[in-house]
Amino acid sequence: MPIAPNFSSELSKEWEINFTQCTPSGYLKYTDLCNLLQLTAAAHSEIGGISFTDMQEFNQAWVLSRMRVEINALPKSGDTVVVKTWINSLENSRSVRALEMYVKGQKVAGCESFWAVFNTKIRRPEALALPFDHFILYPEKKATKESFSKINIKSDSKVLSNKIVFLSDLDIVNHVNNVKYLEWCLDYVDPSLILTQKIESFEMNFMKELSLQDEIKIQENNTENRSVFTISKDEKNCFALELNWKK
Repeated sequence: MPIAPNFSSELSKEWEINFTQCTPSGYLKYTDLCNLLQLTAAAHSEIGGISFTDMQEFNQAWVLSRMRVEINALPKSGDTVVVKTWINSLENSRSVRALEMYVKGQKVAGCESFWAVFNTKIRRPEALALPFDHFILYPEKKATKESFSKINIKSDSKVLSNKIVFLSDLDIVNHVNNVKYLEWCLDYVDPSLILTQKIESFEMNFMKELSLQDEIKIQENNTENRSVFTISKDEKNCFALELNWKK
């Protein structure tokens, strides 16, 4: 698609939170928080002419590499949230995108995300084939207090489960969707910590893609204020999640 007439380098998009997106406490699931951030990023790419459909003409897609989310509070069922997004940097095959979520004018969450251009045929990163000079970049405008980082993975992690990747885990790029990794790990967190919103922030590192029928291992390592989950295949780490708990 061409660049939309209403294109702007900053986008604000409203979403209404419904009951299917919430935990039994009535508040938004962390996974659905990430889904809304991802959908807003996709909407901005679409009006800017660098959407999945546009990029597929060159066998390309955006894939998530790293993500940090800082949470002040979670919206609840029936709330209307506004998600704002802009791009901090965009060059060659890499882009850093910022996102913020607001309820009634109050910021409830911030996110810094790192995306890579991925060739969906040869399954490797490459330079973006589409023009992007029309995007104004905002390198100093940050959505989070801290930037994403490389998660420190320790060797003494506890094995929680072995799993096989099913069709329902895959997305349009034909690999496990980034939110699925988060869902798999959060299933092993004490439910009371989720229901009482004890997560202050979390980071995700995506290292290797997973595909249909892959056999994976989920592991965990805990300290007092931090939990690190890893997902591996053939003893090689594919994903890491760091949960930072409120003190």
